[in-house]
Amino acid sequence: MLGIRLALTALILSLGTASAGSETIVSKSYSYYPVGGQTAARLEEELWRGGPALEETGNRHPGATRIRISREISFEQSGNRCAVSDVIVKLDTRLTLPSWTDSSGADRKARLVWRTLSSDIKRHEERHAEIARQWSRKLETALRNLRPEPDCVRMQAEVEAVSRTILEKHAADHERFDRVEAASFERRIRRILRYKAQQMETGG
Repeated sequence: MLGIRLALTALILSLGTASAGSETIVSKSYSYYPVGGQTAARLEEELWRGGPALEETGNRHPGATRIRISREISFEQSGNRCAVSDVIVKLDTRLTLPSWTDSSGADRKARLVWRTLSSDIKRHEERHAEIARQWSRKLETALRNLRPEPDCVRMQAEVEAVSRTILEKHAADHERFDRVEAASFERRIRRILRYKAQQMETGG
C-alpha cells in the first residue's frame, strides 16, 4: 500500500518596499519541476526527492509557495499632524508544482495516484496564495486607516508596528492552514483515491 506523506509547503514571507502602483497589486507565477517514475511508489519518491527545497532547512517538499509583500507609504505633514497620504501594497506569489515527465508507460494505478496527488498539491499551494492575497489587502486597509500622529517619525513607527502585526497574523494563518491539512491529509487522499478507483472500475 502506498505510504502517502503530507505535501508541506515551503513558505517564505518578506517585507520590503514597492516602486509603483496605487492599490494592492497582486501577481502570481508558476514554475514546475520534473517528476519521473511509472509506478505509484516511484512517483511518491520522486515528489519528495525532486521537489523544491526550503532555503532555511534544505528540506524538500512536493510543492512550494514563495511570497513577497512589499509596501510604499507616503506621509503628509500639516502643522502638528502627520498622516498617511497614500499606500501601495504589492504581493508577488510564486508557486512551484510538479510536472510528470515519464507517464507514457505508466499503469492505471500510477495515473490515478498522480492525478490525485498533483491536484491536491496544487489546491494546497493555491490556498496559500489566496491567504497571502487576503492579508495583503488587510495590510493595505489597516495602513490607510491609521490615525494621524503629531509628527511623521511617530507615524512611521506606527506604520511599522501595524505592518509587523499584520505579517505575524498572516504567517500564523498559513501555519494554521498547514496544521489542519496535516491532520486530515492521508484520510482525505485515501478517500479520493478510493472514489476515483471506483469510478474507473465502473467506467465513470
